[in-house]
Amino acid sequence: MRANRLRELCANGGAAINGWVQIPSGFAAEVMASQPWDSLTIDMQHGPVDYQAALAMLQAMSHKDPTPTVRVPWNEPGIIMKCLDAGAFGIICPMVNTAEQAEQFVKTCRYPPKGFRSFGPTRAMLYAGADYPAHANDSVLTFAMIETEEAVDNLDGILDTDGLDGVYIGPADLCQSYGAAERVDLKEPAMVAILDKILDGCKKRNLICGIHTMDPNYARHCVEKGYQFVTIASDGRLLAGACQAAIKVARGETGEGDGAGGPY
Repeated sequence: MRANRLRELCANGGAAINGWVQIPSGFAAEVMASQPWDSLTIDMQHGPVDYQAALAMLQAMSHKDPTPTVRVPWNEPGIIMKCLDAGAFGIICPMVNTAEQAEQFVKTCRYPPKGFRSFGPTRAMLYAGADYPAHANDSVLTFAMIETEEAVDNLDGILDTDGLDGVYIGPADLCQSYGAAERVDLKEPAMVAILDKILDGCKKRNLICGIHTMDPNYARHCVEKGYQFVTIASDGRLLAGACQAAIKVARGETGEGDGAGGPY
């Protein structure tokens, strides 16, 4: 079976710089996959990517180095299984708030006896190899999103879920859940304390802790703190920022492009 390089990198103590792909285009995905990201996440929760677009994007990425992952729209077994069958090597599941929800998510991603994933790895066998079914349970990565006050309250139960590989922090939703304006690259002491609680819980259990960022400098800060799966903005925001910066240079203006707002 094709190696899951993201799993191997994190298991060896490394940190993955993850790209976020929201433009529903095989060519855009291929361009992103041609850059030196360690992994790429196709975002099916927010933005215009549906299953057919995600399939084409996975195909476009398949001959490049970054490990393909998908953020599914919800903790729903049908779409999770379809994304795995399409060749995703990792699944990020949004709004996991309880240990029971985490358990359902993990079991959806595992073949029996470890879970209840239905058998039918159509494209996954083309991408990963004919022996994919024998190794998928030990290779596919499972990330539960921690992005609500409820999830933080239930953090220990979620992190203790058998078979969970890690968590992925959604800072904007986390802020909203605590009554603050949505934002990323959190620096407020109260929010940093929450992030540290999640990170420390992962470190104690040897789980991967991921987070979404906007500023590459903040992303580097997260790597230095011990996060092993760090996303920088998205393809759309990086494109917008690069366009703004180029236009300002051509017009003789000062300042850099900001990507027109948030991380998506």
